[in-house]
Amino acid sequence: MLTKTPAIVLHSLKYGETRLIVDMFTRSHGRLSFIVSLPKSPKGKIKKQFFQPLTLLEIETDVRPRLQLQKLSDVRLLHPFSTIPFDQHKLSIALFIAEFLYYALRGEQQNALLFDYVVDSIQWLDSQDNRFANFHLVFLMRLSRFLGFYPNLDDYSPGDYFDLRESVFLPAPPVHRDFLQPDEAQKVQLMMRMDYATMHLFQMSHTERNRLLEVALSYYRLHLPDFPDLKSLSVLQELYS
Repeated sequence: MLTKTPAIVLHSLKYGETRLIVDMFTRSHGRLSFIVSLPKSPKGKIKKQFFQPLTLLEIETDVRPRLQLQKLSDVRLLHPFSTIPFDQHKLSIALFIAEFLYYALRGEQQNALLFDYVVDSIQWLDSQDNRFANFHLVFLMRLSRFLGFYPNLDDYSPGDYFDLRESVFLPAPPVHRDFLQPDEAQKVQLMMRMDYATMHLFQMSHTERNRLLEVALSYYRLHLPDFPDLKSLSVLQELYS
């Protein structure tokens, strides 16, 4: 049965001369992989640029659970970007987010709230002229709520440590090494309380921003199995230097 669903492109890989393998996160079926045939004519309806990382699409497909690679019956742009492809900083952030989600959402089933959060976040980034330097930090921290390991911020008291393994704030350090000292724990809980509209109020140096990014990635590696080093990280770390 053909189903229409919004989808987020996470990754695409050239397969032969005229085909792509495309990984997407869809609203109706969660994570899916597709084999996409590209028309030889530039006038064809399906275009290669549709499958750039983080592109928002509406697709039509007949999902077959036993198939590793699904087929697309139709595809169109859901939300054409107005700024992300043309802004060096936004593009670097978008490529990082796409690579991060490619690994963070492996095996993710249907989750409409998670899907809507990602789409709303991408559209917010595309709409901004400035004040988005902390976007990737807030995005990663708030995403943990949908993946099941967002800490209870009501338990925080000034001077607490943050246990990265158990996702809790503690008055004393745990017995293992995966924790943050009170100064960094305070910064993390403050960032987790912020949203995109208020995050510009948190002023950070280039070094501080990169340190918080390292903390966020370490946190995800503790909670998601086999989470690798990201190739796009070094480019993102050079921003705002």
